[in-house]
Amino acid sequence: MKYESESREMIDLYYAEDDETVAQAVKEYLEQENFRVTVFSMLAGMKQALRSRQPDLVLLDWNMPDGQGNELCGWLRARWPWLPVIFLTVRGDSHDVVGGFQKGADDYVVKPFELEVLHSRILALLRRTGQVKVNCYHCDSLTLDMDKMSVFCDGEELVLSQPEYQILLLLMENKGKTVTRKQLLEKVWDSNGNYVNDNTLTVTIKRLREKLHQPACLKTIRSFGYRMEDTL
Repeated sequence: MKYESESREMIDLYYAEDDETVAQAVKEYLEQENFRVTVFSMLAGMKQALRSRQPDLVLLDWNMPDGQGNELCGWLRARWPWLPVIFLTVRGDSHDVVGGFQKGADDYVVKPFELEVLHSRILALLRRTGQVKVNCYHCDSLTLDMDKMSVFCDGEELVLSQPEYQILLLLMENKGKTVTRKQLLEKVWDSNGNYVNDNTLTVTIKRLREKLHQPACLKTIRSFGYRMEDTL
């Protein structure tokens, strides 16, 4: 993906900022430069949006009404290590700058700033990172990384059997939708020529729940199937 001003493809950006004047100025300028900017006045709103969809880049203010941007940066980095993050804040002493980078920021811009300079730094960061998204699925504190074939709960890597991983992948791919027991049996076992009875699925789901620390986001739809949905 090319990130130049003349690019026809819009750049999707999330911006956490509680100062309406600053937020509006940044939003108006970047939207003229082919960005789609979503402003969040609270960190909780951005956190919820990130669970559903990840943008091309995140701008973070440090001091927000419901928390500190550096904590959100650490939370975000543990789940989406590829996602570029820039701090945009009045906190400019060396201790804060170092702290921001330690939490996972890719760049740090101190207010006040020139909009043209901010725009240039955003484009430079996107070119540098190449914006290569890994194939990850998320639900509450669970992350499934398809590239690594790994599963994490709150950053801790879990060890799953092949059927457990395949079941979780199918549920994650269809998050918000109910996957029937028949579909799971057909896709996890029957497609490989391994025909098993219904009880095998019940036992595998039980073991998967235990390994995932009994997640509230894994719902049982009685006598029908299972569904993954965010609860946090």
